[in-house]
Amino acid sequence: MRTLLLFLGVAGMAAAGEYAVLASGFRLHVDRHELDGARIKLYTGGGSIEMQANEVCRFEAENGAPPPVAVSPSSGERRLTLSPEQLADAAAQKYGLPPGLVRSVIKAESRFQADAVSPKGAVGLMQLMPSTARGLGADPHDPAQNVDAGTRYLRELLEKYNGALWHALAAYNAGPGVVEKYQGVPPYPETLDYVRRVEREWKSGGPGGSPAAGQKP
Repeated sequence: MRTLLLFLGVAGMAAAGEYAVLASGFRLHVDRHELDGARIKLYTGGGSIEMQANEVCRFEAENGAPPPVAVSPSSGERRLTLSPEQLADAAAQKYGLPPGLVRSVIKAESRFQADAVSPKGAVGLMQLMPSTARGLGADPHDPAQNVDAGTRYLRELLEKYNGALWHALAAYNAGPGVVEKYQGVPPYPETLDYVRRVEREWKSGGPGGSPAAGQKP
């Protein structure tokens, strides 16, 4: 049985800025950061990533330059947003998953439509059920929270099934209870099609590269 190998992605390097060293050990290159109480905003490229301040251990200057001073944003500042692809990559880096895998799940779930709502009530880019989102402490209608929570949930499922990709994807699609009932991927055409589509999309060479290994039912 082959299993998915989890890894920390490597952030793309920019010409200037600083490094945010996360509690997970990952070093994320950012242009600058702003501290607002218990929250911190990291600016990278054309957007921003917001997280709890205690998730960042420290900042390291690039090329020996002193890091920027953390300041609170003014009330009139325009909020910057990331594209769904950028949100996927940021969440993948945060939770140690291949960016291409997270993007492939988003494509299968919502085709990158942030306002997507399924007939069953699943919401957003990663199609979180409201109850699942509540359990993860996220607002499913907020794209950044949706992708962050969905990626965290996917990581938890991969850990639950010891890295077995198909088991984790089947649980994401049909629920862990169904996977436990069938001791593997359930014989549901929708779920079988789902896990195959995600794996096929990832293996096709999307961002993050092809998987080191895959799990078959």
